[in-house]
Amino acid sequence: MHIHTSVVDTRTGKNIFAGSKGVETEAFMHFIGGLQKHLSGAVALFAPYVNSYRRYVPDFAAPINLEWGRDNRTTGLRIPISSSAARRVENRLPGMDCNPYLGIAATLACGYLGLMNKTQARPEFTGSAYIDNEDIPANLGDALDLLEEDKALQEVMGTDFVKVYDSVKRNEYKEFLQVISPWEREHLLLNV
Repeated sequence: MHIHTSVVDTRTGKNIFAGSKGVETEAFMHFIGGLQKHLSGAVALFAPYVNSYRRYVPDFAAPINLEWGRDNRTTGLRIPISSSAARRVENRLPGMDCNPYLGIAATLACGYLGLMNKTQARPEFTGSAYIDNEDIPANLGDALDLLEEDKALQEVMGTDFVKVYDSVKRNEYKEFLQVISPWEREHLLLNV
């Protein structure tokens, strides 16, 4: 599940990501900066199950980084080719098992923090971002730790919500770690 986001000014009805003559605005870059700074903490919401992390593999279909690029499908944040009125950021980290409401809320929260704090985006990434960029956690436990560390994101998402979500998901992860998989039985049990 990829989430496309643009922000429209309620007074003018115009996309705040595009300025006069279609140029990208500072707000656009700050929104991307906020995504780059806070999406690691939000991955626990984008990938809510232990199985969700199987898609975050180098040189596979899903991005494993927080880079941004114009029409670059190897970056976690893609800027689709579009008119200035339709300029948007595509968050490519959520999987199909993501709760869409939480995914959209977390994406907007990260972008909002970037706008409010005027967070600078890293330079555009060109080339294949699969090569050496692994900016996101590799399992649910690490993702929950990053969510717990991101106090600004917790505040925007709601500290009570994050506490409950963290508690439920940590219990699921603990239960998962107590199960011996068929692969472990087949490859390790008789060999270790």
